[in-house]
Amino acid sequence: MLAHGPSRYHRSVPAPTALRAAPERALRSSLLWLSRRRSVGRLATRLPVTRSMVARFVAGETLDEALVALQRLRDAGLRTTVDVLGEAVTSVADAAAAADEYIATLDALAARGLDRNVSVKLSQMGLGLDDDACRSNVRRILERAAEHEAFVRIDMEDHTTTDATLALWRDLRPINAGRGDSGVVIQAALRRTPADVDALIAERARIRLCKGAYVEPASVAFPDKFDVDAAYGRLMERLLADGAFPAIATHDERLINRALRFVRHGGIAADRFEFQMLYGVRRDLQERLVRAGFGVRVYVPFGTQWYPYFMRRLAERPANVAFVLRSILREGRDGRAPTS
Repeated sequence: MLAHGPSRYHRSVPAPTALRAAPERALRSSLLWLSRRRSVGRLATRLPVTRSMVARFVAGETLDEALVALQRLRDAGLRTTVDVLGEAVTSVADAAAAADEYIATLDALAARGLDRNVSVKLSQMGLGLDDDACRSNVRRILERAAEHEAFVRIDMEDHTTTDATLALWRDLRPINAGRGDSGVVIQAALRRTPADVDALIAERARIRLCKGAYVEPASVAFPDKFDVDAAYGRLMERLLADGAFPAIATHDERLINRALRFVRHGGIAADRFEFQMLYGVRRDLQERLVRAGFGVRVYVPFGTQWYPYFMRRLAERPANVAFVLRSILREGRDGRAPTS
């Protein structure tokens, strides 16, 4: 066990009221506004303090920089998946160029003997802009992945894209099935997710379970953190028991300890699942899990579009601002040199 914690979640505080939620809404709006200000982005990329902070969470602007970080993570016993930064492209040409970057990344990973594992967002491939172009771009990536026996994770975005994402994955899955394979991401915050998980388990899909960072309507997602955490715990145990090599994507130690208790009591071997975490977040926890004999995969983003990526990640859940600061302070108290 990594840390002591309650075996069940308890409501220690009431759900946020509209008054208490107002500052969070204001912060979210401000972060989103800043993410769209190119002039602010240009300034941010020039400020040493900004670049040094982002460098903790983004593995560089170029593929060569990312390869160095990936090698360092491998040497530390960590698995990796690569994300070429860029979301919601505005032209078919940009979508095709993004697919080309992924193909070059797969080639480089294979040439360097690094983990052949990438994560792809369909909005970056042209979903919603030109669905045929999106399908063609994903097909090209999966075909190259099959050549290298690489794994491709199709990422999940807001709830309006869930059906299209699952449909596209199901249609193109055979391209590299058995030759690296592909999988999807499922968000615990969505009310529909238990039914999706049941269907995907029956299909022997490889699922990455995350909480879900998008701000969604209460009609389709749980608005309260307590309910999201409870849903995550139930889905996590379902996947650990019956899923095909599920990825438990969380930095929440309570949930991680719950997973560890569940696999211990159920006799579930460590090679039947893995934990996944973000590059630069809770590196101390990543290392402790590896030392305990569990697989940990780090989500490694790189690219020149780090400014909007960074700001949007904060805007999706403004509590991440405090989380980032707590993570830095927690590791600072350990007095250890960074490994990612």
